[in-house]
Amino acid sequence: IKGLKADKAKIKKFLDNSLMLITALAPHIGYDSAAKIAKRALKNGTTLKEETLKTNLIKEKDFDKIVDPKRMIYPS
Repeated sequence: IKGLKADKAKIKKFLDNSLMLITALAPHIGYDSAAKIAKRALKNGTTLKEETLKTNLIKEKDFDKIVDPKRMIYPS
């Protein structure tokens, strides 16, 4: 379709707030904790990061390093 352009800001927002990213965190905090966090984020309309940091299971710096979509598709 001529003239159609992707809204990169919107795509990034959806990607960064995807509940599926919890799969990257599960090996670090455990499946049960990860599932609870994802459920709370969905219920409260918040992000995984917000809910994860509330638990004090992981520091923000570590969250940002672990939950990085680019690293998930291009592992080192």
